[in-house]
Amino acid sequence: MALSRKFLSMFMLLSAFIATATQAAEPIEVFWEDLEPPGFSALPPEPVSDHQSTMAQAQPNAPVVKKYDGKLVKVPGFVVPLEGTDELTTEFLLVPFFGACVHVPPPASNQIIHVTFEEGVAVEFSSSPIWVTGVISTDGWQGDIASVGYSMKGAEIAPYSL
Repeated sequence: MALSRKFLSMFMLLSAFIATATQAAEPIEVFWEDLEPPGFSALPPEPVSDHQSTMAQAQPNAPVVKKYDGKLVKVPGFVVPLEGTDELTTEFLLVPFFGACVHVPPPASNQIIHVTFEEGVAVEFSSSPIWVTGVISTDGWQGDIASVGYSMKGAEIAPYSL
């Protein structure tokens, strides 16, 4: 009887530990509006054009939200590939709408995430959104096509679905 109580107590303790560890590993779902500080609007009044007939980024130094810095998050978006091979992408920009940074001016810097996958991941430029899971950082990134407010070490991608 004493042995079974001891076993039961250990089992309950182990179960509680496993449940807590499982919950801690779940990413926080973050949407683009969550990456804007309160009162900030990422929508510029109208596109900004430079003298070479190209569209420039209207808000390259937009403020970021530090609440998610260092957290495991899951963010939906569209891919703008930067580095990789035909099969694996090692670096891309995650943006809130299709064509951002390619066909239209880049959104505000707090609406772009620079994502890296050390080993590469099978993802391509597509009009279909994806979920990207990884640890996000408020360390920005500067590229030829845009200033970026967030960086992410990617862990997983998946097709977007609610």
